[in-house]
Amino acid sequence: MIQSMTGYGTASCELGEKVATIEIKSLNSKQLDVYLRMPNNYRDREMEMRIELANRLKRGKIEVNFNLDFKEGKHATKINAGIVQNYYRQLKAIADELGIPQGETMLQAVLRMPDALNNEKEQVDPAESTRLLEVLSSAINEVELYRNTEGSAMAADIAKRIRLIESFLEQVEPFEKDRLQAIRNKLDSSLLEFIPQESLDKNRYEQELIYYLEKLDISEEKTRLLHHLRYFLEVMEETDQVGRKLGFVAQEIGREINTIGSKASHSGIQKLVVLMKDELEKIKEQLMNVL
Repeated sequence: MIQSMTGYGTASCELGEKVATIEIKSLNSKQLDVYLRMPNNYRDREMEMRIELANRLKRGKIEVNFNLDFKEGKHATKINAGIVQNYYRQLKAIADELGIPQGETMLQAVLRMPDALNNEKEQVDPAESTRLLEVLSSAINEVELYRNTEGSAMAADIAKRIRLIESFLEQVEPFEKDRLQAIRNKLDSSLLEFIPQESLDKNRYEQELIYYLEKLDISEEKTRLLHHLRYFLEVMEETDQVGRKLGFVAQEIGREINTIGSKASHSGIQKLVVLMKDELEKIKEQLMNVL
């Protein structure tokens, strides 16, 4: 069944004094592109997370944001007081010597100096890493649910348009007999303008006429087009990723519609061809987002 490549999911959990939240956004793409933002402390789990995302989401532009928030009052970056004081004294002495006014900006500058803040890497409990993968799985579940829901809506719309193309194809039939007769009459009148009727080799003329009319016959194209339309609906019911396969079938549908249009030589059929092309273009736009 059709799945959309567009999806969204989020999940969170408590990890001791922290709250971990994973948000996943999925958009259409020709291949799998994963963009993962996460705290450095958890980078050792990045490869596992990427493998899980690839195995389950298959294709699309996947943006993953892993945020870690500390509960109120539980975490604050430590200031290296001795280093800050030393920096401040040195900067104050330089400012006094140069006559530069002093203020809060000096303290802000000091805090940006090397080693002013204690940024030691926090050790991660292995149990937290395991729990993190469970949260990721929950977020992916939401993305898959979103994809399925949107995919069902897309499938209904695409199937409706395929049946519209089939209905336009059925409307070609009444024009067929008139079309061929009109072509024959036009050839007869054009030929008689240059060749007297008594000088015409009727047997040879009939043979050439039949050959010409066979070249303009669209019966095979109509049969192939009908087959492609029905095959398209069959592929939509397959359980595997069908986006690329449906794209190939849509190309074949377009090829047959174009051939019918080029052979038609009839305004009524040409109008139906335009309608079929319009519906096919709308289908192709939808297929760009099908997994």
